Amino acid sequence: MRRIAFLRTILIALGLMVAAASTANAYVVIRINQATQKMTVSVDGHLRYTWAVSTGKPGYATPNGSFRVFRTEKTYFSKEWDDAPMPYTMFFTPQGNAIHGTLATGDLGRPVSHGCVRLTTRNAATLFALVKSAGIFGSRVIITGSKRPPPRTS
Repeated sequence: MRRIAFLRTILIALGLMVAAASTANAYVVIRINQATQKMTVSVDGHLRYTWAVSTGKPGYATPNGSFRVFRTEKTYFSKEWDDAPMPYTMFFTPQGNAIHGTLATGDLGRPVSHGCVRLTTRNAATLFALVKSAGIFGSRVIITGSKRPPPRTS
């Protein structure tokens, strides 16, 4: 009897582990190229989105490197920049660098921010939902590329 109870416990535990693994959240990789001012978003290794962004203007660097989103705020206002709205904010450095929506969509594609990564509010909402569903360790932010603006085309 004792052996059957032990086996039953093991089987239940294995079943719970399989169920948890099958409902595990997707892994999100956010790549930002400062040279092209583009963001790509991949989920479980499959490219899902490519969006125009704005990174830091001269004197306000967006750092290159590999980061994790560690804090999210659906509604946020900048404490440093005159309460500027930052919808769907995803912080990735302790210094305050974040990915967030912007109303200044005409500036997307050029480095004009104070160090954050801006994208349309609609795209920020989509990304925010992906990052939230992936969980705190389920997303990676990778920033590369020159901080110089891309060449203008006619």
